[in-house]
Amino acid sequence: MKNNERLETTYLIIGSSAGGIGAAESIREMDKSGRIVITSDEPYPAYSRPLISEYLAGERIVEEMLFRPADFYEQHGIELLLGKKVKSLDLGRKVVEMDSGERITWEKLLLATGGKPIVPDIKGLNQKGVFTFLTLGDAKAIADYIGSVSRAVVIGGGLIGISVTEALMKLGVAVNVVEMKDRVLNTILDDEASLMTEQNLKRKGVGIITGHTVSEIMGESSMEGVILDNGERVPCELVVMAIGVLPRTELARNTGIKVNRGIVVDRHMATSCPDVYACGDVAEAYDFIYGINRITPIWPNAYIGGMVAGRNMAGIEADYAGGTAMNSLNYFGMDITTAGIVAPQDSSVYEVISRRREDGVYQKVILGDGLVKGMVFIGDIEKSGMIFGLMRGMVKVDGFKHELLADDFGLAYFPAELRRERLGVVPSKAATKS
Repeated sequence: MKNNERLETTYLIIGSSAGGIGAAESIREMDKSGRIVITSDEPYPAYSRPLISEYLAGERIVEEMLFRPADFYEQHGIELLLGKKVKSLDLGRKVVEMDSGERITWEKLLLATGGKPIVPDIKGLNQKGVFTFLTLGDAKAIADYIGSVSRAVVIGGGLIGISVTEALMKLGVAVNVVEMKDRVLNTILDDEASLMTEQNLKRKGVGIITGHTVSEIMGESSMEGVILDNGERVPCELVVMAIGVLPRTELARNTGIKVNRGIVVDRHMATSCPDVYACGDVAEAYDFIYGINRITPIWPNAYIGGMVAGRNMAGIEADYAGGTAMNSLNYFGMDITTAGIVAPQDSSVYEVISRRREDGVYQKVILGDGLVKGMVFIGDIEKSGMIFGLMRGMVKVDGFKHELLADDFGLAYFPAELRRERLGVVPSKAATKS
């Protein structure tokens, strides 16, 4: 037998972000002695990816971004292999091969490989000064490069694009955002909320170019700018590709594991192949709002999915209740919370309750079959958690739907039985007699 084979490995987790950590914690809780190996092609232990913009802006250091304490892996008996990429997956032999040639044998496998940036084939793409923005490594690379950069173009007006734009603006860099669609944050906001966000960005000095794409990045010895699809030239010394993210399904393809846009999993987070599980941004898991499997690449869903996968890997049956798209953020001083369906297309199926205040507050709740199916809150987001709780609990709100956006909305509006349940009150026998 070759010296680089590790036959004693039981649980192998590929990916050390939220899903991988959730799985490892669940496994260790259920199995105190089994061997757990986590591999990551990044050189850092698990960190909070949403914080990379704060790192770039100089507001956080790496130690403040760690998802778990530095001694977490040692305390949980986890072998952590950093900076090592898995090259191939052999399901028959239950072996993975690393790019170093090392082989790891497993009994239970979790694919928590996350996503990768979408990078279109643009002329001049290999020009110095072109970056993506998905990992801590990306943020460090931009921070090292930025030096005397005064102008940047961010290609993509979604979550990643607006996040890196804010960080660059804090560093004194003028930014133009180029978005192919007709509005920014178009995947998580409706038309009105997008317009409000765009107006706020412009007030803060951000240039917004919608309805266009970048066709070429100019420059020879140094970057000069970009050329849009209409021929317009936008000068800059830095370009950030923030178009979107694709699930990293390469390892699963051509192995027999069912893959659509992502790796398809059941309610146990199990793939179509025995002893192989998936979670996080790479997985197509159950969405309780749509009632189907979808990719919902958000941090809480990844962690919870990982926890469920870990329990099942350890032999304890657990079901994934389902996640849905949910974002709570603050860009340029504007609080935004959205979840579920934000722009319903069929008015015969969905009912919309909304209000817009003169002070810049916009609130909207989408209902279907008497249930909360989506929401958009901008400005005043205090009650959004309660609305999401109703959404998550699939609570019928027919009887108080018109009060959902009331300034004083709270438990007092709930039906008595639901109010007692939320308060944890158990009715006495006397109170339950008819």
